[in-house]
Amino acid sequence: MCHMTEYSYVSEYKVPKMDCPSEEGMIRMALDGIEPGVILEFDTPNRKVRIFHGDNATTIESRMQSLGLGATLEKTVPVADKALASALDADAKASLQEAGILKWLLAINATLFVTELFVGWWAESTGLIADSLDMFADAAVYGVSLYAVGYSANKKLRAAHFSGWLQLILAVGVLAEVLRRFIYGSEPLSSIMIMMGLIALAANVTCLLLIAKKRHAGAHMKASWIFSANDVIANSGVILAGLLVSWTGSHYPDLIIGLVIGLIVMNGARRILQLRH
Repeated sequence: MCHMTEYSYVSEYKVPKMDCPSEEGMIRMALDGIEPGVILEFDTPNRKVRIFHGDNATTIESRMQSLGLGATLEKTVPVADKALASALDADAKASLQEAGILKWLLAINATLFVTELFVGWWAESTGLIADSLDMFADAAVYGVSLYAVGYSANKKLRAAHFSGWLQLILAVGVLAEVLRRFIYGSEPLSSIMIMMGLIALAANVTCLLLIAKKRHAGAHMKASWIFSANDVIANSGVILAGLLVSWTGSHYPDLIIGLVIGLIVMNGARRILQLRH
């Protein structure tokens, strides 16, 4: 398949303020939605980026300068077949890496959802039930993000927004369950809460480590990072609530952590829905 029509030129930019993956992410988001599309090669240590593109150099330069990173165009030359092939290969490998990471995140969160929901009902723990629903939202998010890998910025953004709306709906469900158990009462088992909370915490720290290097690769990956970071906070809260239930003999710490997780889930949804190009 010939890509020369779509990627006829390569422009090299010097970007003085490109110090870390965060700035790379800014550049990706700024250029990912333009037509015709581009392929990016980053040389962060030397603060340079190569952009393979078509007849849209003016648009690219405008967007690069609008980022406030001090980007200056050093040269634009016709692209060589060998250089283009290398860039396309790197782009394909990046998509495969994203897909591999998301498959692991999906498997971990789907397994935790089923396990934590069952254990939560058995232990009468609002905190664990809330956390399991958060895991379900995450599993759905990772499934949607997996679908978005390799697609345009618009599709990635739509996938992220879909996951945000799903998280918002589940947050309302969590808060309703907290209210129900506040009215009708519950007797949470603190030891089970602590044990399950520790297992979930270990799993979500693993998720964060898996996705850390790819969290700036598009809105869909940024959404996945936000969800996993929220989960680590929620898991720590469940463990703390279990300790307080054991110490006080009251079910209120469990209800409080269920409420807090519900609000965290809702805030995560807000952040996802605010993502833009």
